[in-house]
Amino acid sequence: MTLTGKVALITGAASGIGRAIAALFARQGACLVLADMNEAAGRDIEQEITSAGGKAVFNGADVTRSDDCRWLCELAVRQFGGLHVVVNCAGTIRRASVTEISEADWDRTMAVNVKSIYLTSRYAIPVIAGNGGGAIVNIASGWGLAGGPKAAAYCASKGAVVLLTKAMAIDHGPDGIRVNCICPGDTDTAMLRSEATQLGESSDRFLAEAARRPLGRIGKPEEIAQAALYLATEASSFVTGTALVVDGGGLAGSI
Repeated sequence: MTLTGKVALITGAASGIGRAIAALFARQGACLVLADMNEAAGRDIEQEITSAGGKAVFNGADVTRSDDCRWLCELAVRQFGGLHVVVNCAGTIRRASVTEISEADWDRTMAVNVKSIYLTSRYAIPVIAGNGGGAIVNIASGWGLAGGPKAAAYCASKGAVVLLTKAMAIDHGPDGIRVNCICPGDTDTAMLRSEATQLGESSDRFLAEAARRPLGRIGKPEEIAQAALYLATEASSFVTGTALVVDGGGLAGSI
C-alpha cells in the first residue's frame, strides 16, 4: 500500500483522524496538500512531515467556501504537479435533537460535513481524471448507517455522505476515479471528547460508554488512517462505492 509519486489533498488535516491520515500518507510517500481552519495545528503537522523528509504544504482553507476549495486543487497542481487522491475528513458535531439544535448549528453541520465534500470534489475530480484517475475517500460515520441519540444533524449529514459517496462512485468510475467512504465508530479524538461536554457528562463516563462494543474499546485515529490508506491505494483497485465500517464491532448487531 504505497503512495509514492502520488499527490493527496486532505481536509481536516490538523487534528484527530485527519492528522493521523496525513502522517501515514506522508510515510507512504505521498506529496500532501493539507487543509484546516486551525492554522497553528496545521502548520505543526506540516512541519512534522517536512522535518521527517516528507513533502507537505498547509493552507488554512475554509472548505465550506467554493473559492477555497478551488484554490486547494490549484495549489496541488502548482506545488506538486497534479492530484491523485482526496480525503474529505473535515467534520463537526453538535449533539442535539431536532427540537434543540439551532438553525445556525444545523446549517453549519451540513456545510462542514456534506457541502465541503461536494465543493472539494467538484474541483478535484477534473484534475484527478486528467492525471489518469485516482481515489476519493470520504469520512462518514457509523451514525451514517444507524441513528444515534441527540445527534440529528450529525446523523443526517453522515447519512448524506454515505449516499453521496455511492452516487459519485457511479458517476466517476468511467473517469478512473474510485470513491469510497469510511464509517468509523467512536475514535479517540478531541471531537469525541467534546461530545461529553456538549451532553453535560463526565469524560470518563462518556468514554466508558463509547467503549461498549465487541472489541471493548474505542478506536485510535491511526486505525482509521490505515483504512484510508487501503482505499487510497491500488490495494483496493476493484473497490468503489462502498462504506467501510471501522468500529470495533459497534454496529455488528444493528445493521
